[in-house]
Formats: sequence, C-alpha cells, structure tokens
Amino acid sequence: MAKTNSVFKKVVMAVSGIIMVLFLIAHMIGNLHIFQGAESFNEYSHWLRRLGEPALPPRTLLTTIEIVLLVSVIAHIWAAVSLWRQAKRARPQAYVTKKSVAQSYASRTLRWGGVIIAGFIVYHILDLTFGVANVAGTEATPYDRTVASFQNPIATAVYVITLILLGMHLRHGIWSAMQTLGQSNRRRERTVNAFAIVFSTLLIAGYLVVPAAVVFGLVD
Repeated sequence: MAKTNSVFKKVVMAVSGIIMVLFLIAHMIGNLHIFQGAESFNEYSHWLRRLGEPALPPRTLLTTIEIVLLVSVIAHIWAAVSLWRQAKRARPQAYVTKKSVAQSYASRTLRWGGVIIAGFIVYHILDLTFGVANVAGTEATPYDRTVASFQNPIATAVYVITLILLGMHLRHGIWSAMQTLGQSNRRRERTVNAFAIVFSTLLIAGYLVVPAAVVFGLVD
C-alpha cells in the first residue's frame, strides 16, 4: 500500500512538472517578442487576454491556463513534501548516512530551490504582471514594466539567480520524471541525463537573454 501510494505521488509530481515545463517553454517564446519592439510585445500581451474571442468571453482561456498551472504547482509541492516526509519516516535519524558524493548538488538542494522558486513566482507576478512591485507602476505597459524591472540591478540579480536555481531544479526534475514514467533505464540513463542538461540550459538561456539585452542596451 505504501509503495503504491509512493508511486502515485511520484506520478503526480512528474505530470505536474511536465505541465509546468510546457508553460515555461511557451512563456519563454512569448518573452522573445520583446526583440520585435514595444508594439509587438504589448500586442502579444493583449492577445493572451483576448485568446479564444469571440467564441469565449475575454480572458477565459488565459484564466483556465492559470488555474491549471496553480493546481499543478500545488500538486507538485504537495507530492514533493509528502514524499520527503514519507522518506524521512522510513529512515530513522540514527540510521541515516548522508552520501554527499553520490548525490548531485541539484538533488540535495531541490527542496530549498523549489521553495525559492515558488517565492520568486509570487514576486514575478507582482512585478511584471500586476506592476505593484514595479517602479514603472501598474499603469505602465508590459514592455515598459519589463525594461524598468531589468534596469534595476537588484531585481535583475534576483531574476538571474532564481533562473539558475530553476535550471538546476529542471535538470534533476526532468531526469526524475523520465525515470518515474518509465522512460529511463541503466542503458538510457546517460542519454536522459544529457537531454535534461541540454534542455534546461537552452530553456534558461532563452529566459536570460531578455534581461541581458536590457542590461546591455539592446532593448530600452
């Protein structure tokens, strides 16, 4: 029973993680519209809110996506915490031996990295989505808020550090998800690990190119 429960939680964690990765890919592609100029970037932001019109009321599909993402985040956190507590109960403190060499840095910091990323998501929404934490204010366009945020050294540093943590989280998460869903074995482990590293690196690079462009004056 405990084993079945554990497998279910790992599947929940893997599936919710995949949903969030798909969102990250789409979000990264959307961010790159900033290189087409302010008008294009702002139009893309407005298009997201009009997605599904006129068949559906404004913001219907966007709200649905946000709800699915929220459920995925909650499910991911629940599964992670639950599995951690389950593993802790199964291994009394007296018998625990930390194997630092065997564990990767990303694996050992996965939980705390997840907590930091979750906190950053809240800040990111307040900063760039609603503008309440952005120096440009709530009335500024999405383009102006983005530029204003990355012209702030502290905000940019927080963004870059969190993205690096996200990349580490993704690398380990993708590898674990493929194992959970039966797509990895001893023979394919190196290939899966290589894919996880390359995918995570490219995705994070796609996010980092925007603040880099603002910092170096390519976007203003």
